[in-house]
Amino acid sequence: MQKLKINDEVIVVAGKDKGKKGKLTNLNFKRKTAIVEGVNLVKKSMKPTQENPNGGFADMEKGIHLSNIAVVSPKTGAATRVRIEEKDGKKTRVAVKCGSVLS
Repeated sequence: MQKLKINDEVIVVAGKDKGKKGKLTNLNFKRKTAIVEGVNLVKKSMKPTQENPNGGFADMEKGIHLSNIAVVSPKTGAATRVRIEEKDGKKTRVAVKCGSVLS
């Protein structure tokens, strides 16, 4: 079972965007990166196309390493680790700080 899932609320704990919160939109376990909404924005130059005849620059979200993000605790709103517990034969994700079950 994965400790991180898409649509989790996460916080950046290290790097240029430290302290920013956002929703997890994409996970790549092979590269150990994740894409978080509104975090690690970079400018990408766009060539002129039929839809965008002028071209220009666009803001784009790039991946951030999994070690630099942490799940937000539902009760406290702070960063927490995730523990996997087995209850009634089913595995569930539990926030370590507050003990609440993550969806």
